Amino acid sequence: MNKRDLQYLWAFSIPLSAYVSLTSGSWLSYFTVLFTFGILPFFELFTPQYTHNFTEEEKKKRVSIVYFDILLFLNIVWNFGLMFLFYKGLVSGEWTWSETIGKTLSIGILQGSNGINVAHELGHKPGLLHQMASRILLWPSLYGHFTTEHNYGHHTKVSTPEDPATSRYGEWLYTFWFRSIIMGYISAWKIKLGMLRSMTGFKKFMGHPLIDFVAWPLLFPVLVYSYFGFFACIASFCIALISVLLLESINYIEHYGLLRKKTSDSRYEPVEKIHSWNSNHELGRVILYELTRHSDHHYKAYKKYQNLDHFDASPQLPYGYPGSILLALLPPVWFSIMNPRVTAWRNKNL
Repeated sequence: MNKRDLQYLWAFSIPLSAYVSLTSGSWLSYFTVLFTFGILPFFELFTPQYTHNFTEEEKKKRVSIVYFDILLFLNIVWNFGLMFLFYKGLVSGEWTWSETIGKTLSIGILQGSNGINVAHELGHKPGLLHQMASRILLWPSLYGHFTTEHNYGHHTKVSTPEDPATSRYGEWLYTFWFRSIIMGYISAWKIKLGMLRSMTGFKKFMGHPLIDFVAWPLLFPVLVYSYFGFFACIASFCIALISVLLLESINYIEHYGLLRKKTSDSRYEPVEKIHSWNSNHELGRVILYELTRHSDHHYKAYKKYQNLDHFDASPQLPYGYPGSILLALLPPVWFSIMNPRVTAWRNKNL
């Protein structure tokens, strides 16, 4: 571990901003929104892009450094602690409607960035501890099927028309949300039912999509209702929706317009480092646990976040993730910036 690795503590800036939102009134209730989609993209315009890669020897040592895993597991504490603070404040009746909306948006962003995103990283790791931590972090987002679809669907079909999570050339973000969410859920069911054929007994029962993708996720709003009441239960669904839309917006910018060549009627070329949009904007990199080095993540999905590489061959987003999402919310602006890049990429690679 080197001194630069302390920069990953910046990943806790989102939970910290959520704490400010929850403990403040008036416009500060929206602080996480302002921090994520105002302060971060502004500073990313001026901060350098970090393209350094570690040597193979350094990577071997970094794999076993427990610090990097502790940072991931700590998100369970922050996320559930801040959610408890949110629901407790919500039922107190002391917030105005505007403050309630701001705080709900803030917790939703928290669940998307430090919930689903961290669950994504943990869900790629073997071992019961990592897998259970991933499920726990996905719980408030009601997205229990995500790991199944992401690991066995998205990573197999990425950058093909068969992948719900790959945005198509000229596709609006808003239509992509519907297609990715609905078709991704259906795909997860098909994958899970296929897996069940090799299972027996209690493991087969607990692994059924009705348990894994329906009963388990819905237990969370049921518990919220039991402890905090109906209004808090409705808020839990709003938080889940915000976190999922943030996730799917990230999916949209990560794969927009990219395609793999077909080598036969049923096969595509292997996933390479050119099949995902990459970003080396440093703030976004460390706050999202290197998710923005997405090209290498799809190229070698087993690699831990602290060892992901930059490749000159990977297509590069012109802005960091927060700024790119803002642009994607304005489809004509997004298309004017990205479509020429996609066309140039296709002319070179297809």
